[in-house]
Amino acid sequence: MATATFAAGCFWGVEAAFRQVQGVLATRVGYMGGTLANPSYEDVCTDRTGHAEVVQVDFDPARVSYEQLLDVFWEAHDPTQKNRQGPDVGTQYRSAIFHHDDAQREAAEASKARLSQSGKDSRPVATEIAPAQTFWLAEDYHQQYLEKRGLATCGI
Repeated sequence: MATATFAAGCFWGVEAAFRQVQGVLATRVGYMGGTLANPSYEDVCTDRTGHAEVVQVDFDPARVSYEQLLDVFWEAHDPTQKNRQGPDVGTQYRSAIFHHDDAQREAAEASKARLSQSGKDSRPVATEIAPAQTFWLAEDYHQQYLEKRGLATCGI
């Protein structure tokens, strides 16, 4: 088993997208990249803690590659938006890949470079690539939020 961590705006839809991928064993949503220990959703929403809303993905590398997860990440949001996705604005909604080892960092950098060079978007890719930090689990009501409401049918 391996772990990957992605920030792509509001974590609800992003989690739903990853949960549909064969080889993904588990997901959980939470916060990463900030300065406050054990932040709450309310803390993160102040846009003063530095945390991003993230999805942590446990996956079986024999069934799904990290590169395939990166493809899902790029499709699940607009990576050219800095500190926003749709109507959600703030650093907690930034686009980020938090790598857990050098292989993930290298794969993320190569994937970002391919996307940047593809011409798919007219704006530059704003996604940050940074080492994984402490993962703070979000409140229970955020876990599998869309699935619990029968809305987890993402078109990815």
